[in-house]
Amino acid sequence: MSASPAGLRPADFFSPTVAALISVLVNYGGTFVLVFQAAELARLSPAQTASWVWAVSIGVGVTGALLSLRYKAPIITAWSTPGVAFLATVMPFTPYGEVIGAYVISALGFIVLGLSGAFDKLVRMIPGGIAAGLLAGILLQFGVNAFGGASMDPVLVIVLVISYALLKRYTSRFAVVGILVVGVGLLIAQGRIDFSAIHLSLAAPVFEMPRFSLQALLGVALPLFVITLTGQYMPGMLVLRNDGYRISANPILAVTGLGSLVMAPFGAHAFNVAAITAAICTGRDAHEDPAKRYVAGLACGMFYILVGTFGVTLATLFMVLPKAFITTLAGLALLGAIGGSLANAMADARTRETALITFLATAANVTMLGVGGAFWGLAAGLTAHVLIHGGQPRLADNPAKP
Repeated sequence: MSASPAGLRPADFFSPTVAALISVLVNYGGTFVLVFQAAELARLSPAQTASWVWAVSIGVGVTGALLSLRYKAPIITAWSTPGVAFLATVMPFTPYGEVIGAYVISALGFIVLGLSGAFDKLVRMIPGGIAAGLLAGILLQFGVNAFGGASMDPVLVIVLVISYALLKRYTSRFAVVGILVVGVGLLIAQGRIDFSAIHLSLAAPVFEMPRFSLQALLGVALPLFVITLTGQYMPGMLVLRNDGYRISANPILAVTGLGSLVMAPFGAHAFNVAAITAAICTGRDAHEDPAKRYVAGLACGMFYILVGTFGVTLATLFMVLPKAFITTLAGLALLGAIGGSLANAMADARTRETALITFLATAANVTMLGVGGAFWGLAAGLTAHVLIHGGQPRLADNPAKP
């Protein structure tokens, strides 16, 4: 894929920007509540919590925008969602200064890994069918949830699904834009969004001096590093690969690791390349021309920086949206990514079965030893691939084989 885009026209900014807005909305509305839950369990002060919001938002905004601009690809960065879920279990029992020290060590680990090039080599070794099966398994639950919300909010979900189908028929490019507008309009008409309660105020970062201990190294830094690497970086790189972006993982690891290091003393836990929300920005719905989808990465960066500037007050706005709206919007926006990854997983008859194993094992979302379903799905698929195909020549390499 060429990394040299044609000249951008004003029309080229609309779809990528809307895709970026939906990506950011899903990220805050879908998972950011975990940050507030972890902060409450750790008994952080309101100022420390606001600093955490500021640090992760500004950090992912700057790193994503810089990477997207440098490589002309929609490189969407995000905070580690499985990482913050893990932190909620250990922060109540670990002094906050030592937690910050663990963030610093974890960030240094990602910088070293990126400079070594080892992770990039590992990603390139994964067969394409298995990579697509992993992505489809990760995204499947979001597709299911697009319709599962009908039991809680049938009118909203039915209106969104019907609107999506009609828009796909008459103006496919603006289908996702349309359901966002229709959904917000319906919620306003029903009086379910109250903007009057939102009072914007600038966030103030709070510096916390890192402290280091063996307990925090083994109990916080190491698990956070492994969980983020397997649960975020691996599927995130495969999202880019699935949509044709052959970007090296090395600079992404190094830049996000450096961003995490800089923002760690202000409460940021870990930055990484996004997976689920990135898929909204890397496919055809973001832009017909793959070389112009990097605009979505720039727009994501600006939206994250905007939210971070106002900290908790603006982040809270996204979380007051009904859950059914967020899940349905995310699922419909990801339909193209789910269909494309399933098609890629099943395309090669030779690896179809191992890709299917990867897909099903990932969709099962088994968590063992503190590591999430993405890692175990990939492990199951690669193990099956080695056992079934290990040492066998490909059909193209052995024309005599029937």
